[in-house]
Amino acid sequence: MGVIGVLDDIAIERAKAGHLDALERVYRAYEGMVYALARRVCKTAEDAEDVMQETFLEVCRSIGSFRGEGPGSLTAWVKRVAANKALMRVRREKYREADEFSEDGPNAGRRAPDVALQLDLEVALSRLSDTSRAVVWLHDVEGYTHEDIAEMMDRTVSFSKSQLARAHTRLRGWLGGE
Repeated sequence: MGVIGVLDDIAIERAKAGHLDALERVYRAYEGMVYALARRVCKTAEDAEDVMQETFLEVCRSIGSFRGEGPGSLTAWVKRVAANKALMRVRREKYREADEFSEDGPNAGRRAPDVALQLDLEVALSRLSDTSRAVVWLHDVEGYTHEDIAEMMDRTVSFSKSQLARAHTRLRGWLGGE
């Protein structure tokens, strides 16, 4: 069982009361999960580290008002905070620089003709736009519903569904599968 399993109700209550040792236990319990989620949504390790820091600042600031009970609900809450912070980072970056692989460009979704080897999933995911990669990760890996994703991204449910469908089509094309 992972570190999360040792975070009991008493530790959660102590963290809610602002005890530094308990807040550190929360950090230690969830740092790997938060970083992994952030790394999948963000383009760079540096962005993922920033998201991790922003997530735990928010967790420390807001845990006093956390109403859930038990480690399971705390896990879901921390994941939601992390997902929101990662999506905010993606939105900020989107305005700073143009995506390397534009979704609307003439070659969107096409494999370069000189690429002979199949791309592995990790490389294929990195080729998706930040938004598409975030939707794929949140839906397919983290298990969020389209409604959850739409709410987190401040978009419509149909936006989430269409992003996922287009991303799946691109991934299949890049990976050479059906």
